[in-house]
Formats: sequence, structure tokens, C-alpha cells
Amino acid sequence: MMSQAMESVTRAYYARSDLDLILSSPASSNRLFAVRTGAVSLTTIALSSLLASPFINMLAVHNGIKWLSAYLVLAAFGAFATTLSVMLTLTLFRTIGPQKTRLVAQIIAAIVGATFIIGIQAIAILAFGSISRFTVLQSPELIAMAPNIDALLWLPARAAMGELPDLAIVVVGSFMFLTIVIAISSKSFGYLAIKAAGTSQERVSHRAKSKAFNTSSIKHALRSKEWALLRRDPWLISQTLMQILYLLPPALMMWISFGDNASALVIIIPVLVMSAGQLAGGLAWLAISGEDAPDLVATAPVSARTILIAKIEAILSVIAIILLPLVLAISLASPVLALVTMLGVALSAGSATAIQLWFRVQAKRTMFRRRQVSSRTATLAEAFSSIMWAGMSALLAAGMWIFFFPGLTAVGVLIFARMMRPIPE
Repeated sequence: MMSQAMESVTRAYYARSDLDLILSSPASSNRLFAVRTGAVSLTTIALSSLLASPFINMLAVHNGIKWLSAYLVLAAFGAFATTLSVMLTLTLFRTIGPQKTRLVAQIIAAIVGATFIIGIQAIAILAFGSISRFTVLQSPELIAMAPNIDALLWLPARAAMGELPDLAIVVVGSFMFLTIVIAISSKSFGYLAIKAAGTSQERVSHRAKSKAFNTSSIKHALRSKEWALLRRDPWLISQTLMQILYLLPPALMMWISFGDNASALVIIIPVLVMSAGQLAGGLAWLAISGEDAPDLVATAPVSARTILIAKIEAILSVIAIILLPLVLAISLASPVLALVTMLGVALSAGSATAIQLWFRVQAKRTMFRRRQVSSRTATLAEAFSSIMWAGMSALLAAGMWIFFFPGLTAVGVLIFARMMRPIPE
């Protein structure tokens, strides 16, 4: 809840194209901020309720209607998470400025969203040798350390079980807290929103005054343009960081279960290969489908092939910069495994980029979070190809002759994806 609410609150400041129109209307900016914050809270509550509804409904069916009060507890948690997100975002605004807040807030949202799950799984792997979170939560050691049932920590749990006094405290307290924070922070919303909207323009103006005209080659100019767009995209950080963080528990599980030293590197290689595929898919979508000025690029005195090659070079170079330090670290232990890693990363990243190229559709960069719904075929093909290349790399690094089976499967996935690509009219 905290992760989603913080990302939504940050977008309320930065990602609105109608800010001038809204702030110049007769409506009060204080009321506008209250409505936006309420919408963030409702969205957070709705998603969490949707995910928890099967469990809550079954508890109500088998153990009594009192369990439906858990929905009210979720609503209270959503309001509380939104309150904390508003407070943290405004604190960042005032301490580090609007320019850095957008980036820092997205990184915090990604880390908060993944730390709890990854942390519990890491404890389960290190202490119990299992990746299941329930192994930790139901362990006798944790139960023995838990406070008594009448402790304040269990107040939300007692509220979810239908105890009315506790339920009233949780719900009324959370929404009262949200109301107070909105009333205090809404007074500065208009100023902060305008400040955030003018951040990028100030940066562009500063660069224009401080740098001379670039006379580099066409390809270099195109690559620099893609790098600049990726560097300025604050939402890209949270999305890609979240993808990488969720790969850590499987890597830790394999490390603990299957070996150490050089053999442990064999387990890390498929994780890096899958990471390369996921990162390349996201970056390729931004560069190919998320082009903000397609008409301007299309009418430039540059061939479409040159533009496409420059975009692909920009994508793959970013992947290389991110993963090169890890490959060099592997090479210190085993140069052969480093070569296998480089091969797997190149195949995985190249396949994801090719799939995004075949299924390219013109869309706004702001649709990056929902790019998976634009083409289910492309999403599944990208995922399966990354998995197969990762499997091939792991088997090849382990010296197993069956490595070509997942490799051939990955090639088959690519052939299928190319056959299913939409034909331009």
C-alpha cells in the first residue's frame, strides 16, 4: 500500500498535463489536492481489497460474518499509507527540492514495495532453507517472540476479527490522521505543483545556456538523445529496480541450496540473464514504442534504418553498463563462466529488443507501467525467451550437454513471436 500510494502521490505533482488549466480555474487548489489525495487513497484501498477479497470472503463464510470488518481495516490501512506517503513526499520536496524528489520518491517506492517480501523470504532461506514466507511467519521461534494477544501490536488484527472497539479506533484514527495531513499540506499544494512542473524546463534552459551546439555524428546524436530520455525518466527507475529486487530471493535460495564459490556462480548466471531480458524489454519499449516525437523523427533527413540501429545501440549499451561490473567480477573467479554470462545476456537482451521491435505500437511514455497489456503475445514471448536463455546459460555453465534444449526452445519462441507479429497496413 505504501509503495503504490507514494508513487501515486508523486505523480499527482509531476504527471499532470492540465496543471495550468486546473490552477487557473475558480476551484480552490486546496480542494483539488484533497480530491487527488482521496483518489489515491481509494485506488490503494481498492487494489488491496481486490487482492485480499478471496481470503476475507472465505473467512466470512466459514467463521462468521464478523470477518467482513477486515475490509474496513484495509480501508484504514489505505488511508494511513496515503497519509505517510504525503508526509514523506512533502518532506522530500522541502529538504532536497522538487528536482531530486521525483527520482528519490520512486526509488523509495520500489524499495518499500519489495523489502518486506524479499526480507521475509531472505530470512526463510537463511534460517529454514525454504523460500516460503509462511515458514517464517508460522515458525515456533517467531511465535515465541510475539507479544501477548492484548498488546497494541495486535489492535488491527483484533479489529479485522470484528471486535468493534478496536475496529473503531483503527478506522477513525486512520481517517482522522489523513484528514489532518490533507488540511495542513493542501495549503502549499499549488506552489509545490507549479515548482515541480517547472523543474524540467529549468534544467533544459540551464543546459541550453551552458553548452555549445553538438556537432557529433548522426548516430551519436541519436544515441545521446535516447540516453538523455532514459536518464530523465523517473518512473523507469522504480519499475526496473522492482524487477531486479524480486530476482534476489531465488538467487539467494539457489546460492544456499546448491553450492558456493565457483559453483555458486553457475546459479547466479541465469538470474543475470533474466535481468538483462527484463531490462532490455522495458528500455526497448521506451525507445521504440514510447517515442514522444515520432513525426519529427520520421521526417528527419535520416534513414529509418539508421534511427533504429541507433536506438538498439543505446538500449544494449545501457544493459552492458549495468551488467558489465558483475560480469567482470565473475571473470575473476572463472573466465569461462564470464563468457557464458556474456553470451546469455546478449541473447536475452537481443531477443527482448527484437520482440519489442516486432510488436511496436505508438504510445505515450507515461503508459510504460501498463505496457504489458498492449500485447499479451509480446509479453509472454519476452518472458519465455528470457527464461529459456537463462536455463540454457545455467546448463552450459554447469557443463551439461542438454543446454541446447532450452536454447532451441528460445529460438522457437522467437520464431513464433515473429510469425504472430502484427503486419503494418
